[in-house]
Amino acid sequence: MNNTADSVWTDCLSFIKDNIKPQAYKTWFEPIKPVKLSGEALTIQVPSKFFYEWLEEHYIKLLRVALVRQLGNDAKLIYDVKMENSYSSNRPQIVKIPSSNRDPLKPQNVTVSLESDKRELRNPFIIPGLQKVKIESQLNPNYNFANFVEGDSNRLARSAGMAVSNKPGGTSFNPLLIYGGVGLGKTHLVHAIGVQIKDKYPDKTVLYISSEKFSQQYIDSVRSNTRNDFIHFYQMIDVLIIDDVQFFSGKAGTQDVFFHIFNHLHQNGKQVVLSSDKAPVDMQDIEQRLLSRFKWGLSAELQAPDYETRVSILQNKLFRDGVEMPDDIVAYIAKNIKSNVRELEGVIISMIAQASFNKKEFSLELAKQIVDKFVKNTKKEVSVDFIQKEVSKYFDMDVATLQSKTRKRHVVQARQLAMYFAKRLTKASLASIGSQIGHRDHATVLHACKTVDNLTETDKQFKKYVDDLMKKLSF
Repeated sequence: MNNTADSVWTDCLSFIKDNIKPQAYKTWFEPIKPVKLSGEALTIQVPSKFFYEWLEEHYIKLLRVALVRQLGNDAKLIYDVKMENSYSSNRPQIVKIPSSNRDPLKPQNVTVSLESDKRELRNPFIIPGLQKVKIESQLNPNYNFANFVEGDSNRLARSAGMAVSNKPGGTSFNPLLIYGGVGLGKTHLVHAIGVQIKDKYPDKTVLYISSEKFSQQYIDSVRSNTRNDFIHFYQMIDVLIIDDVQFFSGKAGTQDVFFHIFNHLHQNGKQVVLSSDKAPVDMQDIEQRLLSRFKWGLSAELQAPDYETRVSILQNKLFRDGVEMPDDIVAYIAKNIKSNVRELEGVIISMIAQASFNKKEFSLELAKQIVDKFVKNTKKEVSVDFIQKEVSKYFDMDVATLQSKTRKRHVVQARQLAMYFAKRLTKASLASIGSQIGHRDHATVLHACKTVDNLTETDKQFKKYVDDLMKKLSF
C-alpha cells in the first residue's frame, strides 16, 4: 500500500496523541492539515506563524520521532504557513518553511582596544561613585507563571509569554506587547516572563522598569549631560521589560531615546517586552515610527476573566494562602466580582482579615457584606450593548436600525453618539466599539467622536442630546 500525506499524518497523530495531554493535542495538532508527501518530505499546513513557532519550540522532538517511525531516518517536515494578506486579494498567502535543524551561529571574537574600556559607565540604578556596574533586575519573584491562572481571556498572551521566556529574542514576538484594562494581570505577566528567563538563562541581563521611571531617568541624564551613558546602559540589556508604555504619550524626548534603544536591541537579537492599557491603534500622541515598531511583533490582549477563570483564580489564591473556604462562598464571589483580578483577590484578603482579626467564620453573609462594599466602591462599568440600547430608546428606534447602514440624518447622529459614549465610558478599543456598532472600523469611531465634539460646541439641540444621554448613562 502506497503512503499518502493523509495516511502518514494519521499514523503520526496516533503516536503523538499517546504522548501528550489531550488538551495540548486538541489545541496544537487537530488544526493541522496534511498537504503533500514528496518522497521523505511531508508538508503540513498550519494556521499561522505563531502556530509554526510554537510547534518548533515545544514539539519538534515529538514530531521528529513520529515522522522517522513512518518515513525513515531521512524524513523531512515542511510547514505551509498561512500569512495574513493585507493587499488586494482576500486569499491568505501561503509561505513554506522547513523544520529547523541547523546549529546556532558561532560567537564572533572581536579584539577591543583597552583604551575604550577605561571610561566609567554610569548606571542610572546606582548611586554615582560606586565602581562596579551591577544591574538589579527589579523583578518581583512572586509574580511568576506558576501562580498566573490561565483561561480563555489570557491564553494567547500567556502562551506568547512562555514562548518568549523559553527563547528570548529568538521568536517573532519581538516586541511582545501585552495590553488590557486595569487589574487584569499585565504587570504580573511581564514580571513572570522576566522571572522565567532569569531561571532558565541566569547569565542574561533582564531589567524591568516602569515607563515613568524610564522617562525620569532620561530627564536626569539630559540635565546632567550624560544622555549617551543612559543610552549605552540600556543597550547592554538582554531583555528589557517596560510597564505602562502608554505613559510615553506626549513625551517627545523619551520617545526619541527609546526609539534608538529599541532599534539597537531589536537588531542585536535582544528581547523587548512592553505592557499598555491600550492597543497600539488606540494610543494617542505616540510617534508613528514608534507605533509601527510596537506592531512588529505580537500585540496580545488580556480580557476580563470569565466565570470559570474567576473561580480558578480564587481557588489558586486560597491554596497559596493555605486557607480553606466553602465552594458556595467562592462561587458567590466569582459571580459578583466580574471586572478584574485585583478586586477578586481584594475580596479574599478582606474575608481572611475579617475571619482572623474579628474571629468571624467564613459565611455567605460575610461574603455578601464585603462584596457589597467592593461593588459600591467600584464605579459600575457601562457596556457597549447597554449604551446602544439607551441611545436607541432615547431616539425612539430599535438597536437594529442604529446598527444598520442607513444614512438618514437622525440615525447617523444616534449611531455617532453611541460610538462617542462607548469611547468615553467603556474600556473597549476603537476596533471593538466599531465591530459591535454595526461592524464599522476604528477610523469610523474616531470620526464619530470628532463629529460629536464639534456639534456639541455649535449646535444647542445636539448639546442637549449629549447632556441628556450622559445623565442616563452615568446613573
